[in-house]
Amino acid sequence: MSERLFIFDTTLRDGEQVPGCQLNTVEKIEVAKSLEQLGVDVIEAGFPVSSPGDFNSVIEISKAVTWPTICALTRAVEKDIDVAVEALKYAKHKRIHTGIGTSDSHIKYKFNSTREEIIERAVAAVKYAKRYVEDVEFYAEDAGRTENEYLARVVEAVIKAGATVVNIPDTTGYCLPSEYGEKIKYLMEHVNGIDRAILSTHCHNDLGMATANTLSGVLNGARQVEVTVNGIGERAGNTSLEEIAMILKCHKHLAIDTNINTTKIYPISRMVSGLMNMPVQPNKAVVGRNAFAHSSGIHQDGVLKNVATYEIINPKDIGLDDNSIVLTARSGRAALKYRLGVLGVNVSNEEKVDKIYQKFLRLADQKKEVTDDDILMLAGADTAESHAVKLDFLQVTTGMGVRSVASIGLDISGQKFEAASSGNGPVDAAIKALKKIIMKTMTLKEFTIQAISKGSDDVGKVHMQVEYNHNVYYGFGANTDIVTASVEAYIDCINKFKN
Repeated sequence: MSERLFIFDTTLRDGEQVPGCQLNTVEKIEVAKSLEQLGVDVIEAGFPVSSPGDFNSVIEISKAVTWPTICALTRAVEKDIDVAVEALKYAKHKRIHTGIGTSDSHIKYKFNSTREEIIERAVAAVKYAKRYVEDVEFYAEDAGRTENEYLARVVEAVIKAGATVVNIPDTTGYCLPSEYGEKIKYLMEHVNGIDRAILSTHCHNDLGMATANTLSGVLNGARQVEVTVNGIGERAGNTSLEEIAMILKCHKHLAIDTNINTTKIYPISRMVSGLMNMPVQPNKAVVGRNAFAHSSGIHQDGVLKNVATYEIINPKDIGLDDNSIVLTARSGRAALKYRLGVLGVNVSNEEKVDKIYQKFLRLADQKKEVTDDDILMLAGADTAESHAVKLDFLQVTTGMGVRSVASIGLDISGQKFEAASSGNGPVDAAIKALKKIIMKTMTLKEFTIQAISKGSDDVGKVHMQVEYNHNVYYGFGANTDIVTASVEAYIDCINKFKN
């Protein structure tokens, strides 16, 4: 008989901590509903005390989903727990996730404390949270670098205090898989009362071992895994939900099951990538666009004879339609709407479909074939229509041996403005012209260009960081013309300025 592994998704908390990937409440609800359809057991909806936005998101997500447990993160601080309790008031199934650092490094340098005091604070936090909710998870931050004997004392104490789940994070991604597995095994064998709680993994990918460490933890007794869609998260990211789900699906001999409907993996991967403006690397396991591509002649020959020679995953198992409808300028609305649905974007409003379709036709006239990433870009592009500052027109003259000149027109809350400027290249000229209209002291901190797929007619994505009034803002633009994409990214930053 197979054992049950619980999937704890922290895309909306740890994943959303990535700079430039913040979502608004409406977008978070969209992701949360998709996570529910995917079959995750726990959704970590946010860190309520950290901001009014996080607090409101936990409330609204609690209202929007039904069967998954909604979890709110706190520190081992009573005020944090009070705020989390308030944020979770509408959740059908609620959990408070509280904790404190347990490594000697955290105890000495972060808390200026002692091991005994940390245990006291951990126990007090669990007991306080237990007053309000039955389901309390405790995290021992930096457990990966915590000495096993002391960690066992902490785990035993918080279980005795009422913790139902104990999280053993490899916060810095330092552990080797054998070390992390041994840590879980040690706790399973040396903690009195371990049968009254579930051990959870939470592994970071700083050294590329997050998935391996998580699997090692599971094989040694952990029965909850903390993961994110596409492996997004702080620094190098977290364990990928899709990797763990498909490892267990492929290796049935492990006899460990999840509740994940794997056919929903690809659509939610694309949704999260699109909403967070964070492209999935092409060679990413399971969901990268090259995951099922075969370029080697030997590989192609084998796949044509029998797909199992080089594919251990059926693309349809992750929701990838390997007989995709190819979209061109001759495709109709129905084909576009179908493809949006396959990619996890459900557009029921026909007026919105029509707007996306008109943009699709303009793009299709410029490209031989419109890719999935192009479609996701188009589906998200209409959000710019509600912005105060919009790009009306852009004309650039550039070439070898001449100084670039740009003319720009902006629509600012219905009023039209125009300006022109020269610069060191077309992007520089266009942004200087933009600054003549937007007369604010702004500094470009980062400028990244990324092709979505390949080809001279490709859509380019531009990510920018702009500093204004001591705050850094993140902007995104996408267009077949990279200068236009750059200006749109800059305008996206401006629309986020706090005056």
